[in-house]
Amino acid sequence: MLHRDEPHTTGIAGRLNWLRAGVLGANDGIISTAGLVIGVAAATTDSTEIATAGLAGLVAGAVSMALGEYVSVSTQRDTERALIDKERGELASMPEAEHEELVGLLRDRGLGEDTAITAATELADHDVLGAHLNIELGIDESQIANPWTAAGSSALAFALGAALPLVAILVPPASWRIAVAFVAVLIALAVTGAWSAHIGQSSKRSAIVRLVVGGALAMAVTYVIGQLIGNTVL
Repeated sequence: MLHRDEPHTTGIAGRLNWLRAGVLGANDGIISTAGLVIGVAAATTDSTEIATAGLAGLVAGAVSMALGEYVSVSTQRDTERALIDKERGELASMPEAEHEELVGLLRDRGLGEDTAITAATELADHDVLGAHLNIELGIDESQIANPWTAAGSSALAFALGAALPLVAILVPPASWRIAVAFVAVLIALAVTGAWSAHIGQSSKRSAIVRLVVGGALAMAVTYVIGQLIGNTVL
């Protein structure tokens, strides 16, 4: 029986790519900036120093995320385009051999000989290049990622995530800063974990636990380091 909440379209690949970039960017922004500002706040109560460190971390992290995502997606896109061009050339130069290859691939997937031949012919009549890309290489030409879009979404997600611990550490009184930031970050990580699990249709509990535990450990470590450095300097 078909379940309406299951993904049955090729759009799921694009959605998961956006999810990956967005969630990774936001979580990196939250955790790395939280660790940075909590570490600085543990060493000093000077709001200007904390704000400067947090803002520098936000900008540097956003640029780093954008560059990394751009390079990664550009490499993936170039590889996929090269494979598409190669397949297009093979279809033009040896169509019969490519048709036999498609029939063989369909047989390998469990179709009988006659059914595989019929299916290969019908697929080729509809979209020969698309059929070969999808069945032979697992590529959907319409779903090739845009590196600029990926870079921009990663940078934006990181900046939005980083803004939360920065605000949480600066707004409260000095005596409450670290506690408020710690709680706010854990809540934010729980929300992003639940959201990513919902979109990806995976376990919410596992996603939340991974993020919350990892974020708590990161903040605890930087807090201890900040305390040690602050006490040493003082």
